[in-house]
Amino acid sequence: MDAALWSTFSALFGAAVGGGISYLLNRQQLQNQLRVLQEQHKVEFMAEETARHFLSHKSYTDRSFDTLRKHLGGFEDDELRKILVRAGAIRVFRDDGSEWWRLLSRMDEYIERKQLDQIAREI
Repeated sequence: MDAALWSTFSALFGAAVGGGISYLLNRQQLQNQLRVLQEQHKVEFMAEETARHFLSHKSYTDRSFDTLRKHLGGFEDDELRKILVRAGAIRVFRDDGSEWWRLLSRMDEYIERKQLDQIAREI
C-alpha cells in the first residue's frame, strides 16, 4: 500500500480510538456527577420516591394530603406539595373541601374505577 494511505488510516484509527476513550471517560464522569448530586439532594430524592410509593399503592389511586403529610414528616406544607408535583402527582379537591393527590400516570385507572362504581350504583 501507499505510504499516504497508511498514514490516513493511522490518523483515522487514532481519531476513532481517541474519540472512544473520550466518550467512555465523559460517560463515567457524568455518572459520577449524577451520583454526587443525588447524594447531595438525597432528602428530596427519597421524599419523591416515598411519595411515588404511597401514590402507587394498588388499592388506592388517591391519598389525602393529611395522610401524605403524616408519612412524609419534616416538610412544610408547600414544600411537600412541590415534592408531590415533582413525583408526578396532581392535586384534586373533594366536595368536602379536602385536598387529595393522585399520580398523573394513574389517571386512566382512576377514571375506569369511577365509571365502574357509577355502573354498580345504577344496578
